[in-house]
Amino acid sequence: MFIKFIKKEMVLTISFVVALVSSFFVRPDMQYIGYIDFRTLSILFMLMLTMAGLQKLGIFKQAGEFLVYKARDTREMIAILVALSFFSAMVITNDVALITFVPFTIIALGIAGRTDMLILTVVLETIAANLGSMLLPIGNPQNLYLYSKAGMSLGQFLGCMLPYSIFAFILLAAVIFVRADGSGIEKSEKEKFIRTGKEKRLILVYALTFVVAILVVVRVIPYEAALAAVLALVLLFDRETLKKPDYSLLFTFIFLFVFIGNMKRIPAFSNALLSAVNGNEVVLSVALSQVISNVPAAILLSGFTGSYDKLIVGTNFGGLGTLIASMASLISFKLYCNTKDANKNKYILVFTGYSLLFLAALSFARMGISSGAGRYVMNSLSFLK
Repeated sequence: MFIKFIKKEMVLTISFVVALVSSFFVRPDMQYIGYIDFRTLSILFMLMLTMAGLQKLGIFKQAGEFLVYKARDTREMIAILVALSFFSAMVITNDVALITFVPFTIIALGIAGRTDMLILTVVLETIAANLGSMLLPIGNPQNLYLYSKAGMSLGQFLGCMLPYSIFAFILLAAVIFVRADGSGIEKSEKEKFIRTGKEKRLILVYALTFVVAILVVVRVIPYEAALAAVLALVLLFDRETLKKPDYSLLFTFIFLFVFIGNMKRIPAFSNALLSAVNGNEVVLSVALSQVISNVPAAILLSGFTGSYDKLIVGTNFGGLGTLIASMASLISFKLYCNTKDANKNKYILVFTGYSLLFLAALSFARMGISSGAGRYVMNSLSFLK
């Protein structure tokens, strides 16, 4: 059981080990509390509860099914599925988008008799979720953390990431147009969603908790009051949902906060890393994400640079590449592996190929965007500041 836990929670285990080892160099004291970003953890927890509740109610599946049944052919169906992952990830996070729509995709393509397109579709959905989530601070954990730490306005964040999001969407559309054919599809009877009075009340509750979380993100209300309100609502109306959030991610954040805080108090290590990171934030973020995934990379590097805009770009780009570069990518892979006649090696090959293609394209686009387009967009969005 211990070995299974380590394999399942590799990032959590590594973060715990490095935090523990660092505590031998910097003995625990009152400064440890100051390491932890409670605001980010609170927002993340509130969003996790909200998305878990809405997902349990089938809200996202219902919306996705409605759109897919509008598709006229295979290409349009795949385009809708990929677009659902791209746009929904901006609000419900990349991992929730994939947990919701990948199983639905497996069923939908099976019904349509197009399982030959399953690997391509799931791979593109995964890439779309990772790229769509980069547009907003609430799209993924590293965005939320870096946005909070940087003290950015929403306009500044959008100015940083909007050009890349537009480019990524156009590239996704181009790949779908080239790779997917326009053959007809079969459709089964549409599932009917009948809501009870309790379910309708829960939808309103989670809509309210989402609004509360967003108000904390844009710094309208304090996180302490918001967290208390959200917990009270969930305990009162749907306490079972408290079992759903990914608590391992929250503890991974805490352990990494401890590790980084301790490392900053060791002059030799701190000075060496400061020198290495300065001016190389994007490249190091991408490279480090390939090995430890982009969330730990964001937390680690943020302790040694103030160029948070570059870390945001680098860790979002860094979600592409290897299968472990983004934990959300592993979700899709595991869901695919549970399908009949799953070809794991082919999936990894296709995923890595397309992921590297998008990473290279975005890296190339960055050279043009950073030269002036990004600054123009930021100025255009100054009304959001």
